[in-house]
Amino acid sequence: MLKVHCLVLASLCYGALAMPVPETDPGISSTDQDFAQQYLKNFYPSTARGKNTFQERLEEMQKFFRMKVTGKLDTDTMNMMKTPRCGMPDVAAFTTFNGRPRWQTASITYRIINYTPDLPPNVVDDAIQRALNVWSQVTPLRFNKVTTGDADILIQFNPRGHGDQSPFDGPNGVLAHAYAPGPRIGGDAHFDEDERWTNNRAGFNLFLVAAHEFGHSLGLNHSDDPQALMFPTYRYVNTNNFRLSQDDVNGIQSLYGRRRK
Repeated sequence: MLKVHCLVLASLCYGALAMPVPETDPGISSTDQDFAQQYLKNFYPSTARGKNTFQERLEEMQKFFRMKVTGKLDTDTMNMMKTPRCGMPDVAAFTTFNGRPRWQTASITYRIINYTPDLPPNVVDDAIQRALNVWSQVTPLRFNKVTTGDADILIQFNPRGHGDQSPFDGPNGVLAHAYAPGPRIGGDAHFDEDERWTNNRAGFNLFLVAAHEFGHSLGLNHSDDPQALMFPTYRYVNTNNFRLSQDDVNGIQSLYGRRRK
């Protein structure tokens, strides 16, 4: 499958018919209801396991996040929807993209197209390298940086629209997205420049977000395990001696096998 996953998603987001809104808490505004409809279109599209109505998708979202499944748009559900996250849709358990796309070589190139002004370039370089190393520690994969020409994984920082039909939404929403392995845009990782990128617990830690996105670049979808790196929402954890959860390891090794000793 080509890395047009997000492009297909975008067409679903804008082309789907409006869904009837289910029962909501009194404190949920009409603006929040509109936000919830768009969230479910983006991250639980109608093609996902035959869930088509607003309530069905809402129940699927609540189940994915291990919340009480009520099908009711309440404050807890809205708070989860508003948690900063990755721009890819959600799929339960460790999961690879449809067709299980993977790189056919163990030697993968990457190139940083531009740098965020939030951090010195050498700090960005280090964060990206460490994020890729998270995956090479448990697989035979090797990552080689190039500074010119094409690469398997192109990395860029841009706000709002940036040429892939999946525009970012400003601060504190979708942080980044990445495409599954494949030609052209396949493997590429895009980071929202409207976010505040850091190398600590302030703002959004670039290493943690990049490591998550590179899981997509290698062929993984989201996990419903809250401890997994591939869980869709952002949370800061200590980055010293960071290790993948077993769920992440199971997913990536199902594609590439174990690291050779």
